[in-house]
Amino acid sequence: MVARTGTSNLPRDPGHVVVIGGGPAGATAATLVARHGHRVTLFEREVFPRYHIGESLIPETFWVFERLGILDALRSSRFVRKESVQFVTGTGKLSEPFYFPDHKDHESSRTWQVLRSEFDAMMLDNARAHGVEVHEGARVLEVVFEGGRARGVHVDAPEGRRFVPADVVVDAAGQAGLIQDRLGLRQWDPDLKKAALWTYWKGATRDAGRDEGATLVMQLDNKLGWFWYIPLQDDVVSVGVVAPHDYLFKNRTTKDHEAIYAEEVARCPGVGPRIAGAERVAPYRAAKEYSYRSRQVAGDGWVLVGDAYGFLDPLYSSGILLALHSGALAADCIHDGLSRGDTSGAVLGAWGPTFNEGMDRMRRLVVEFYDGFNFGKFVRRHPDLKGHITDMLIGDLFNDRVDAIVAPMDAMRAEATGMAIAPE
Repeated sequence: MVARTGTSNLPRDPGHVVVIGGGPAGATAATLVARHGHRVTLFEREVFPRYHIGESLIPETFWVFERLGILDALRSSRFVRKESVQFVTGTGKLSEPFYFPDHKDHESSRTWQVLRSEFDAMMLDNARAHGVEVHEGARVLEVVFEGGRARGVHVDAPEGRRFVPADVVVDAAGQAGLIQDRLGLRQWDPDLKKAALWTYWKGATRDAGRDEGATLVMQLDNKLGWFWYIPLQDDVVSVGVVAPHDYLFKNRTTKDHEAIYAEEVARCPGVGPRIAGAERVAPYRAAKEYSYRSRQVAGDGWVLVGDAYGFLDPLYSSGILLALHSGALAADCIHDGLSRGDTSGAVLGAWGPTFNEGMDRMRRLVVEFYDGFNFGKFVRRHPDLKGHITDMLIGDLFNDRVDAIVAPMDAMRAEATGMAIAPE
């Protein structure tokens, strides 16, 4: 899938928005643009339901769900309710949990662990219900440019190949983003060259009460990586290891995923006892070197949202939040641009700086974890700042008040490394 330039005399359809991809980011952008009163066509190459990783929500997704009008469907779903994230050290010790409702007594503090095949289908059905014209099994072959401006897409759909003109093209095609790669906008994160290996277990240990839906983050004993442990419906648990790519997949005596997974389970005191005696109910899957970001969020006539713009890391389950938030922000700018008759990159991408600030705040927490920062020690030393850490873990990333943690965090890092912080 590529984009091209130099095509002339193409038909125009002012006010028409084409969305490429029906995942959470695409469905969000499409739904909200349609709710603003514009015509939206969405093309999804697969037929839902389909498998996808990324099952854990964080509380700040609530506010986008509220805008989308999908909260009632989530409340009545079979998805497991989630109230906290908990950390297990490399020795198997459970650190102080971060209970979201204790920090903020509001419905938004209770979220869900979702089966993505059902969740994504729910989101796409919601887009249809709000007037989005959805085409599944329709592959966008290329984004067509004229004079540096996106003008539409060529689509290979069950009814045949055709050109679909658009005033704005939203690329929500995931990590295989069309526009980002064609325009050379992808920047791989130099510090987060990670990989993941995961599968699913039935009959594994599940905690009770308010801990039933907790996401567990469990460190390896060598601190080179960690396991996620996410309880899903039907007594299934998603369990995966994340570590540096080279550590996980190179210089091994085996390339067999099952053998590598077993070796890492043996290095994680927190996870081994929990899956002992459980039945594996899915194949092993892997993702490699997936942290990146685009140099631009938008250009003339086009916008990138969700993974088509960037992916950070699975550590704090921020993926769906960033997908939803980027889709919502982009939708508002698209509406603004169409209303003003100005779909330039400056207008369509006005949300970019604020979004990147939030993404950078979460990235700081991710990098600190991988560098061995002791969050338990930080909270004990600065109990007044635990609320700010919790704010970030629930996804309240777009408020600069949480930056109060930066100076104390820098001081602890300098203390641990024996480095002095230069005065400003």
